[in-house]
Amino acid sequence: MERYAYCNLLVIAVTCWVSFLGFRSREFEEKYLFWPEAILAWKQRYRLLTSGFLHLNEFHLAANMVSLYLFGPLIERFCGPAQFLAIYLGAMVGGNLLALYVHRYHDYRALGASGGVSGILLAYTLLFPGGGVNLYFLPIAIPGWLFAIIYLLSAFYGVQRKMTNVGHDAHLGGALVGLFTAAAFHPRDILYNPWWFGGITVGTGLLIIYMAHNPLFLPLDGIDFTKANPRPVPTGGRFSFRSLFNFPRGKRRPSVGPSSRPDRQVDEILRKISEQGLHSLTKEEQALLNQTSDKYRRRTERDDPKSGFPF
Repeated sequence: MERYAYCNLLVIAVTCWVSFLGFRSREFEEKYLFWPEAILAWKQRYRLLTSGFLHLNEFHLAANMVSLYLFGPLIERFCGPAQFLAIYLGAMVGGNLLALYVHRYHDYRALGASGGVSGILLAYTLLFPGGGVNLYFLPIAIPGWLFAIIYLLSAFYGVQRKMTNVGHDAHLGGALVGLFTAAAFHPRDILYNPWWFGGITVGTGLLIIYMAHNPLFLPLDGIDFTKANPRPVPTGGRFSFRSLFNFPRGKRRPSVGPSSRPDRQVDEILRKISEQGLHSLTKEEQALLNQTSDKYRRRTERDDPKSGFPF
């Protein structure tokens, strides 16, 4: 009798539950989403994990959970619940650690289970090398190894073109961690397709190195929530399970237009300088650039917060 993947269903149920709590409460969402400044300065390291259980909207949630529902049971039946959780949660945290490194100086926020789902997809291509992947439920299946290459290249292209609000850097980090975790549990599977494993590992590693050494190449703003009060100061510094059981009352918060943020204006000014030169700036742009420069100079004169991370 085929074993059912109860652990995968439990992960989906918890993710949907926490995501809907975030849909109903902006305060709840802000407390647990991925935010480098809160993680490094306020030591709210739980965000590396809790952000993977939040989503931007219902479509974002459905896309990730459908992918997990399709591929997760195969991994759990083959590896067992413990290894499935290790691959999924390890990929989720690993993807966020990469995003934390590349965005450590940015006012960047993100959420979603994409890092964990990416790890499951890459684990699937390693453990089931002869398996195929159907694209958007169409009767068109491509080999798993080819899907992995297309997936990673599309993630890198999405970062380069700054497409949508998707955290493609977390995709890359989660995919690599999921692949290595599955390989550590089942090293013999590498022998079935060593060239594929080596190519994916080297290619993904080069993409990550390029991203780490070219921070201006990345989208600095992260998720555009288009909601009121875009950046409240985080309260407390500890993870509270009680808040996960506190169902907020009231209607879903209204959606408003994106706020005008100085950081975005500075990004546009820097982009203008790179394309047209320093002489192209107006007096207002020069004043804003000088003001921002003074702000960061004052920050460097203060002691850095003790985050406990090596970066």
